[in-house]
Amino acid sequence: MLNISTGKVVRVIFLAREYGPESRPLRDYISGLNEDEQANLVALMWVGRDSFDASEFEEAKRTARAEATAPTEDYLSGIPQLSDYLEAGLEAMGIDVTDAEDHLRDH
Repeated sequence: MLNISTGKVVRVIFLAREYGPESRPLRDYISGLNEDEQANLVALMWVGRDSFDASEFEEAKRTARAEATAPTEDYLSGIPQLSDYLEAGLEAMGIDVTDAEDHLRDH
């Protein structure tokens, strides 16, 4: 089960696209998430990258927690296709991001 709000994931996607995956705004936002949200974000990115299937999401979260050797913002900022992987991960999990993206653009 995804334990991070769709809105937060969409915010990460937006920041990565708007400022780039290595940007300070994106790194600051990710560092402000709690550990559980960060593990969910990494697991979601892995699902979107096809490292894990959507049915293996819980295993991906456990792996994200177990293998975390650097701050999450450092790890994720080094992935150029971060926004694409996160969007693909949400889609694989059956979550439609269109409404959330539209809401974010309106604010």
